[in-house]
Amino acid sequence: MYMKKVILLSLIFAFAASSHAQTMDKKWGFGVGAGAYGSITDQGNGFMPELYLSRYLNPRLDVLFQNDVGLYNSSLNNSLDLGNSFINLRYKFTDENKALRPYLFAGPGFLANNQVRNFNYDVGLGTKYYLNSTTALYLEAGYSSGVEAITHGITGRESIWKAIVGIELDFGKTKDSDLDGVSDKKDICPNTPAGVSVDMNGCPVDTDGDGVADYLDNCPADKGLTSLKGCPDADNDGIADKDDACPDVAGLAKLKGCPDSDGDGVTDNDDRCADTKKGYKVDAYGCPFDTDKDGVIDEEDDCPTVFGPSDSKGCPVKVVEKKIEELQELTIEQVEIQNIKVASVHFVSNKSYLTDYSKAIMDKLVKIMNNNPDFRVNIFGFADSRGEEGHNIVLSQDRVKTASDYLTSKGISKDRMIQQKAFGEAKPIASNATEEGRLKNRRVEFELFKMK
Repeated sequence: MYMKKVILLSLIFAFAASSHAQTMDKKWGFGVGAGAYGSITDQGNGFMPELYLSRYLNPRLDVLFQNDVGLYNSSLNNSLDLGNSFINLRYKFTDENKALRPYLFAGPGFLANNQVRNFNYDVGLGTKYYLNSTTALYLEAGYSSGVEAITHGITGRESIWKAIVGIELDFGKTKDSDLDGVSDKKDICPNTPAGVSVDMNGCPVDTDGDGVADYLDNCPADKGLTSLKGCPDADNDGIADKDDACPDVAGLAKLKGCPDSDGDGVTDNDDRCADTKKGYKVDAYGCPFDTDKDGVIDEEDDCPTVFGPSDSKGCPVKVVEKKIEELQELTIEQVEIQNIKVASVHFVSNKSYLTDYSKAIMDKLVKIMNNNPDFRVNIFGFADSRGEEGHNIVLSQDRVKTASDYLTSKGISKDRMIQQKAFGEAKPIASNATEEGRLKNRRVEFELFKMK
């Protein structure tokens, strides 16, 4: 009869438990504990072990199928005092995220005590402390009502107190469709791809909080833009900073985010000629091509493959040895060369202007000619061997003209400047293999003479 009543109570509560939607990852718990009990009417005390099976109902309630046994009561000679089975409801004060979870419990039971069997109830309080997600220690104290019995001719009710400590192990398998370790009931993102790290809500981890999950974020540690797969774009040019060669200046995708002001395909950082006209072909440094190296770019050079001066639009002037002024050349029989040494003047590479030092030398020549009105002068121009031959001829002509113009500016008439010849790189006076030698070769020489 006792077992039939216990089974009936168990079936009723098992049906109630199954009617609730289960939301805890581990829905079942098995508890084993031991403690002490004693009679409220001071009829002895003893040792009480217990076992229970619990089932999660909802965030606040569990149902327990519990058995307590009273042993070794101090007022009895036999070892077994009582047996008490309960179906308890456990009310939880905190949610599942807390390690310490206090609760109240109460429920009907069936008591066998002193040869008397009947229904009773218990009530009490306790707490569980979770060591991990499946294991908890528990401590509880409670009251169990007795049933009326006649002992030694006296009718009475033996109610008891009990105090139990024990351990609970939770178990059970919950549905986890995306296998991310968070049950479907708790998973806010139930379709997370396999292998992706998730947070406690089952959603992919987003370390930088930019709205792009780490597994899709090309820059998971830096807050960025959804359009750039989570990467930042400091200059707002649509190119992620990690791919932008110029991350602080807006630029073009084809140039890895760098600007190109003149549109020649060379970034401003690398462009040595940043103001090239539109449409001009340029080299790797952004400068227009000058195929013949004459200083006139191909687009403006009428003879782009042949060296020539800029004043003839890059085309050559056919000269080998030319006087700047068309004067009749004198023979050695007509002149008397003066044994007066006049220093040559020297020029910067590829230039024809006079330095202050060279002007000082020419001022000495001016003084000599002013002191000797019958003196005439021949002027000869030269260049070093760098550059094309035609270019060097023109360059030496320019140097001769610069010298004759200076003399004219100082009051020396042009008819006293007889021969003005340009020799280019011919007739070097030093080796062109060294800078010092090339400097000596970049010169204008003066020859003083009188007419016989």
